[in-house]
Amino acid sequence: MSDSTSAALRPVRVHAVRAEAQDVLSLDLRAHDGAPLPPFEPGSHIDVEIPALRGWPALQRQYSLANDCTERHRYVIGVGRDPASRGGSAALHARIRAGDVLRIGSPRNNFALHAGGGHAILIAGGIGITPLLSMARRLAAGGRPWTLHYCVRTPARAAFLEELLALAAQDGRGRVVIVFDRLPGNAMLDLEGVVRAAPADAHFYCCGPAPMLKAFVRATAGVAPGRVHVEWFSAPAVPATTAPEESFRVRLERSARTLDVPPGRSILDVLLEGGVDVDYSCREGLCGTCETRVLAGIPDHRDPIYAGRVHPPADRLMLCVSRCAGAELVLDL
Repeated sequence: MSDSTSAALRPVRVHAVRAEAQDVLSLDLRAHDGAPLPPFEPGSHIDVEIPALRGWPALQRQYSLANDCTERHRYVIGVGRDPASRGGSAALHARIRAGDVLRIGSPRNNFALHAGGGHAILIAGGIGITPLLSMARRLAAGGRPWTLHYCVRTPARAAFLEELLALAAQDGRGRVVIVFDRLPGNAMLDLEGVVRAAPADAHFYCCGPAPMLKAFVRATAGVAPGRVHVEWFSAPAVPATTAPEESFRVRLERSARTLDVPPGRSILDVLLEGGVDVDYSCREGLCGTCETRVLAGIPDHRDPIYAGRVHPPADRLMLCVSRCAGAELVLDL
């Protein structure tokens, strides 16, 4: 299989393209045949395959869903124009028009909203507002208390602001704090102060640029890990291991095959080389496309989602970056 999840993609039509703020577009995506789209939960993202159009090459990227998760007729994604873009955001801004057809994957969620009660502290930087907007919609609908700290450079870049303020005003249990961190005289968001001032039962959610996320991780170092939730747009450094890489075996239970994974090679590479058809996309452990059930053996998690957790899962791993902590892994493949 190529660097895509083509077997799982479905066609959608771009129903509308809307300028939400300076350098921020929203795309309203609807099923090509008008059928309901798969359900999703706040914090979910989808793969978007951008076809070769108007002189640009084909690309595939992941984008968070911003709309109300009760909507089944559409997905709404927010796309920020990133000067350091590898092509995805620049291509969508430059070439996508209403009526164009894209292909998308089913929603996946590595940034889920905690189902219990308690105060939700949402912290967004720039285009990181997209998954948090969907969370704010769910929180407001459920009457749960929430506070959003929204950091943007200038007022012109504050996407979805009117919707956020309207959500906060629905029942008085939501609050929006805007920080314009590039205006003269304005201070940066005090993340440590936000954490100190939060109720004891608060859950913290952060999505934004890497410097903000690293500062957020430092600020929440004393918070119980189960109450801290982070969505990375690019892979951060994961805790390094001092042990040298060893070879190990992967046994594919359903395929009745065994393959050797040498040092310096990923499980994904070995599977693809062996002709095993598996879905994958980012190759950084971020998107969750290649997450696979582990039936036996101990995973050595090296992805930014599970690595470093106090209690990482023992029943799944990301094929593209993670390894085995022993001699053999048995996979549900």
